[in-house]
Amino acid sequence: MSERPTPETAPETAPEELRARINTSQPHTARIWNYWLGGKDNYDVDRAAGDQIRQLHPGIGEYARADRRFLGAAVRHLVDKVGIRQFLDVGTGLPTADNTHEVAQALAPESRVVYVDNDPLVLAHARALLTSTPEGRTAYLDADLRDVDTILEHAARTLDLSRPVALVLLGVVIFIEDEEQARGVVRRIMDALPSGSHLVLSHTITSPAMPDVDAAVAFWNEHGTPKLTQRIPAQVAEFFDGLELIGPGVVSCNRWHPDVADEAVEEVAMFGGVAVKR
Repeated sequence: MSERPTPETAPETAPEELRARINTSQPHTARIWNYWLGGKDNYDVDRAAGDQIRQLHPGIGEYARADRRFLGAAVRHLVDKVGIRQFLDVGTGLPTADNTHEVAQALAPESRVVYVDNDPLVLAHARALLTSTPEGRTAYLDADLRDVDTILEHAARTLDLSRPVALVLLGVVIFIEDEEQARGVVRRIMDALPSGSHLVLSHTITSPAMPDVDAAVAFWNEHGTPKLTQRIPAQVAEFFDGLELIGPGVVSCNRWHPDVADEAVEEVAMFGGVAVKR
């Protein structure tokens, strides 16, 4: 058994700088998501906004939970069936139960995970993420999804980028409005990873069948931060261009299963997919 590694956070952020970046006067998506998932890392302003959004879209909490279940199903499949042992999780969000490293290392203790987020409250809770089995490694990076070079440079300190990596992007490309830039960022990271790497991605959708979702997003974009962009399912599927989709393809997150989609379950407004780079 290897010696337990010392976790690293890079680049380092001074505590006083971190506190100055936390805005408790405006609701924030990571904290509201944490609230919907039953977490405690949120403020009155987040709970008030979360409750208002839930009034507009009563099923919002369910698609937050569906996204979490999708993460667990995808990670378990990649570890158990594919043999992936390295994960680059960008847009981590606040830690809750069944984080990527917990799911992966429960099956393969030697798994290595790098978390990336630029939310100061997430960084403040980095110690909750920076845990690992003695055999594996977990690290955290304070960076924006658009900072591809920084992400790859620091991820290489923990991950072997010559071997397959699973890139996890759950509900994060929604914060890049420009279509070309959003797809380009995903493509640049995947281009830097070797064959056998996988993309796990989820995205809020817009659909005529779910008008209450559009109302909730409009409320959020007026009152909260950061602003988010909805896309139709076909646009979400475009993030997987050049890759080979596995399982049922791009579907409602609560329907995703590596073997077959559960069509009997009602769709939620969070779609996701998993694909491999050949």
